[in-house]
Amino acid sequence: MSVTPPVDNPTLPAQPEEIARYAAVIAELQAVNAALVAQNAVLVARVAELERRLGLNSSTSSKPPSSDGLKKPPRTTSLREPSGKTSGGQPGHKGRTLERRANPDAIVDHFPAVCAGCGEPLDAAASTGHAARQVFDLPEPQPLVVTEHRAHQCRCTGCGAQTRAAFPEDVRAPVQYGPRVTAVVLYLLHFQLLPEQRLAEAMEDLFGIHLATATIAAMSRTCALRFSGFIAMLMALIAAAPVKHLDETGFRVGGRTWWLHIASTLRLTVYRVAAKRGSIPQTLRGIVVHDHWKPYYQLKGVLHALCNAHHLRELKALVEIEREDWARQMQRLLRRACHAARLAHASGEPLCPALIGLIARAYDRILSAGIAFHEAQPPLRAAGSAPGRRGRTPRRIGHNLARRLADRKTDVLRFLHDPAVPFTNNLAERDGRMMKLRQKISGGFRSVEGAEDFAVVRSLISTAKKQGWGIMQTLNQSPDTLFAMLQAH
Repeated sequence: MSVTPPVDNPTLPAQPEEIARYAAVIAELQAVNAALVAQNAVLVARVAELERRLGLNSSTSSKPPSSDGLKKPPRTTSLREPSGKTSGGQPGHKGRTLERRANPDAIVDHFPAVCAGCGEPLDAAASTGHAARQVFDLPEPQPLVVTEHRAHQCRCTGCGAQTRAAFPEDVRAPVQYGPRVTAVVLYLLHFQLLPEQRLAEAMEDLFGIHLATATIAAMSRTCALRFSGFIAMLMALIAAAPVKHLDETGFRVGGRTWWLHIASTLRLTVYRVAAKRGSIPQTLRGIVVHDHWKPYYQLKGVLHALCNAHHLRELKALVEIEREDWARQMQRLLRRACHAARLAHASGEPLCPALIGLIARAYDRILSAGIAFHEAQPPLRAAGSAPGRRGRTPRRIGHNLARRLADRKTDVLRFLHDPAVPFTNNLAERDGRMMKLRQKISGGFRSVEGAEDFAVVRSLISTAKKQGWGIMQTLNQSPDTLFAMLQAH
């Protein structure tokens, strides 16, 4: 903008048109200044937002540790407080070490050839005792054991009719692999997460078995179909459990983003593949532990418990980046509340109501101070917004967290009132962690059927690990037997 002001002449009185011209120039400059001030405020907020993003890592947000890159945060940024104990096994911990066997599979005797004193030859007859050492090793790889089943046809001597014997139920093809080969393949594919091509190479190197990737996929499909009904029963048990954990993570299927939903308890795990993130089962009852994803609050007939590990990470970011004192106080309060709940749980007694009340009052006081602090700050303006625009005024990150903690106080502190409710949702996150590793190794699934097969078999394996069942035996067990074993517990 270029404005040429009128030439001042003190000897001449100001004319009305000159006054109007001055007023127009001043108004235009004021408008430009106001626009620049507003733009500067938006840019300052944007710079602060970008600097905050740069300051976030896996210990101050929900970003995975792999996103930290080579510049990983130091161990001192862990959310765990120092326990004062030395590293390693603690007193009373039952260790596991290699122990001698009373009946070894093979014995190799070693005798001295000559006497160390006079040089006379020695043999086994001169033995007066021995010292023993044992070496544990794998046997030499053996060729496949091929069992031929022959269903004979016999003629009745009475009527002359011929009757042929039936093959065993699991012998369905002229040539096929047995259940142990299939169990090893499924173990390496769905538990050790080997890609199909590498799995085929491993089977050939270790056992001399030549497998096509299509054969591996067929084995997975057959197992998934056999156990699909069992997994449905597991889901019904989880839905009826008093406390269950829910989580979800993105999955690549056929080059598109799908979702893997996780529902678990301390003893059961079920994975589900869905095209939409909001595909949540509506049959859940009891208490649902989650990380405050809002669609979970649309579930009917359940109570909610929020993951406080997420809250601690968010508070840690506010402490380290924004330097907000209320966040430091809330971080310390939640940690102390967690410690008190653990001590009460270890003693088998409920937490003292007076202590719960003390924690709740401190919780309210800290949040009141945090909300008051943010309400006293100058309001934010969204990028590209004009003065007087309609809609809710944007809030700072700390303000949003303080309001959320205040609005969901009952769900945040539910672990204080119910010993069965944990402090975090780490159980579901642990159940989902290896699923992300599967995606990193193989990049995803080519088809929906392959992803669904993986979800079924992995549900079976995860449940077997939690139950203490052997994985290889579980993969060869019948679904009815496994369900009976569940009911026995």
